[in-house]
Amino acid sequence: MATISEIVLIVLVILAFLLLLTGVGVYLLVKLGRKAATKAKQATTRLTTHVNAMGTGDAAEVERLRLDLRREMSLTRQAVEQAQRQGWGLGDLPRLLADLTAQADVHDGQLGMYAQQRRVSPYVDHATLDRLRQHQAKLTAMYARIRADLLSDQVHHSATGIADLDSRTDLEIESRRPAPDPLDEIDELYRKTMHERRDPS
Repeated sequence: MATISEIVLIVLVILAFLLLLTGVGVYLLVKLGRKAATKAKQATTRLTTHVNAMGTGDAAEVERLRLDLRREMSLTRQAVEQAQRQGWGLGDLPRLLADLTAQADVHDGQLGMYAQQRRVSPYVDHATLDRLRQHQAKLTAMYARIRADLLSDQVHHSATGIADLDSRTDLEIESRRPAPDPLDEIDELYRKTMHERRDPS
């Protein structure tokens, strides 16, 4: 009787373990599915923007503005991440970039809304389009200024490193030269002195 209860207990433990594995598997599949859906949605949005930017008119121009803004965001984010990996003192720059990116996302949404309305409506709101262009110019200029400052820092760091390597190279080359023999120097001085005495002119 004791052996049957032990067998039942082992079977129940195995079933509980399998049930736990199934639960974890379902959880991971749901999480993976959500990530895949988000990525697919982002890819679809990007593809739609690229296709719409190939057209003509105000809507296509606005879509091109969106693409330019995304490129500026990406380039600047990469520059800041590279500077962080190299351990540069960036101060409050990462926080500023986060705020700037949040504002750029708002602007991107406004551009998307304008482009969508422009595609379905024949009426053109030139005042809003001009303001959107101005905002775009300011945002892209800020991104460009951040990148220019980081590049200037990078060039400065490189110059310091190059100067250090140049000094070390000079020292290493100098250290590899054989030291002059003091007897040869004395002999050379003696020869010069004797030559000057013979030929005073």
